[in-house]
Order: sequence, then C-alpha cells, then structure tokens
Amino acid sequence: MSADPPTTGTEAGPPATGPSPTVSGAADGTDLTVLYRGPLASCDYDCPYCPFAKRRDSGEQLRADRAALERFTGWAGAQTGDRLSVLFTPWGEGLVRSWYRRALVELSRLPHIRRVAIQTNLSCRTGWLADADRDKVALWCTYHPGQTPYERFLGRCRELSDLGVRFSVGVVGLEGHLEEARRLRAALPPEVYLWVNAAEGHTYTDAEADRWTALDPLFPYSRHPHTSAGLPCRTGESVISVDGDGTVRRCHFVRTELGNLYDGGYRSSLGPRGCPLAVCDCHIGYVHLESLPLYDVFAGGVLERIPARPVWAPTPDGPDGRAPHRRPLPLVTG
Repeated sequence: MSADPPTTGTEAGPPATGPSPTVSGAADGTDLTVLYRGPLASCDYDCPYCPFAKRRDSGEQLRADRAALERFTGWAGAQTGDRLSVLFTPWGEGLVRSWYRRALVELSRLPHIRRVAIQTNLSCRTGWLADADRDKVALWCTYHPGQTPYERFLGRCRELSDLGVRFSVGVVGLEGHLEEARRLRAALPPEVYLWVNAAEGHTYTDAEADRWTALDPLFPYSRHPHTSAGLPCRTGESVISVDGDGTVRRCHFVRTELGNLYDGGYRSSLGPRGCPLAVCDCHIGYVHLESLPLYDVFAGGVLERIPARPVWAPTPDGPDGRAPHRRPLPLVTG
C-alpha cells in the first residue's frame, strides 16, 4: 500500500502560494543552514519513548505537509545567491512519504545546495537515492530495537554503503538497547559512526556511561545537558529553524520568532547572539554552541552527524583511537 495520501489532480500539485523571489544577502552570498520541520507528525513505529509513536495524520494533514514542504523546497531552489545546507527534522517519519524523498533528490542536485540531510528510522526503501547527488545527500539514521528486525535495518545500512550514501547510525541509550547496539556496532564498518543519545530524563552512573562510551566515544557530550545561558551560539546567525508556515526561529527550542522565510523579513534579524535558555540537551541544538568543539569534530558532517575522522576502531580490548584514513570532505558550517 502506498504511504502517500489520497490526492486529486489539484491536491497533488504545488500550493497556490509559490516561493518568493530570491532575497539577496551579501554580494558574495550568505552561508545559511536551515533546520526544517513541517507539520508531519505520523510515524510507522511505536517507540515507547516517543510521543509520536504510531500516530496517524489524516489525508488532509498529509496534503498540508506536502504543500508546506513543496513551498519550502521551492524557496530553497530559488536562493541561488546563497549557499544553503538543509536538515529535515520531522516529528514523524518523512522518508515513507514520496515528497520528502523527492525533496532530497531535487535539492541535492542544485549547485547552491551544499548538503541536504534528514533524520530517519530507515524503514523506507533506499533505491531512490541513486537519483540524488550522493556527494551532497546524507541520512541521520536511528535504530529502534523492537520496532524493526535487526537484519532488515543492517541490510538497509549495507544498501546505503553500496550506493555510496553518507550516513550515521544511532540508538537511544536505554539499557535494553545495549546488546543490540553492541551487535550493530560490531557489524558496521569502523568508519560508520554509531552515536548514542542519552535517554531523556535518565541519569547515568559512571559505569553505565562507560559502557555507552565504549560504543560512542562522543557519548559524554550527550550524557549531561550543556549550560548555555548567554553563551554564543551559531543559531540565529548562520543557522535557523523553519516550520511549515515559514516562521523562522533561531532553533527548534527557542520560541522567539525572527520573521518569515517567504517574505525575507528574517534576514534583518540574523546576527550573533547568546543562548536565552539555561541549558541545551539535544544534539541538534548544542552542536551549534561556540563553547563546544563540535564544529571541528563534525567538520564536513555537522548536518548528518558524521565526525570528520572515525572515532571508533575495534581492538581486542575495546576502542583504542586508531581508525582507517578517510578522505575529508569540505566543511559544512551547520
């Protein structure tokens, strides 16, 4: 059965409101990273730690999400005077919807798009990525034990590798996931980064943290929230968050509006600013804090959460820091 909503000829087309003309930045263009989250909230998984598990959007809601995404991709395609990097961070699962797959392919093939990536549970087929520019498209994949067979997920990862698509893989650091995470880490090539997100509301003992750090040497960044109040952050300057209506905010976690994407009003609000929140505890937020070294750690792969150099290598006694050489990619600033 198709995962797409029922449509008529009118509903399947672009929204009545098209993309606005290009709003020029500086004479040599602007480097901007955009985190886009439309109204999609449905997911095909039933994770107990996720409020959107097995939620279903109506046909009307799916058509609205499709129209919003097409409006956004139309805007992104028109910004030829800028250099854009785009990360889709849907509440639900986007890649089971044809319009998200199409958006990644189309944006990846535009010369002014530096990177386009999406967060996904990797439940969808992967062959469509053969049509994308695989130097630009990337996936941030989450493995959810109990929601999909291990071999199926690992098979999808192998398909991505065979296609030459950049991707990272991760898990939520729950005790029940540990053995499956170890199994996956052992099966993946060392150069494929397996990240671990600290479970929301969970406090880790040092022994527990050590077990996760053996899999993900960068887990200590996720273990504790980061003090951020007043600290400089790239969000609101070179990184913005956009919702389905085009409302621009500095990030997903700060509700103050900077303007609207489609009338260009947000541009005058861009600039350096400290974080207004006491702490930041989500990777898509704290990765942009200038007080942390993560832009260097993830240089060339900030959007897809891929370190510039492999951080894990198998040894008889655990990781020892050695890793095979990997060709560095151009820096993506967000």
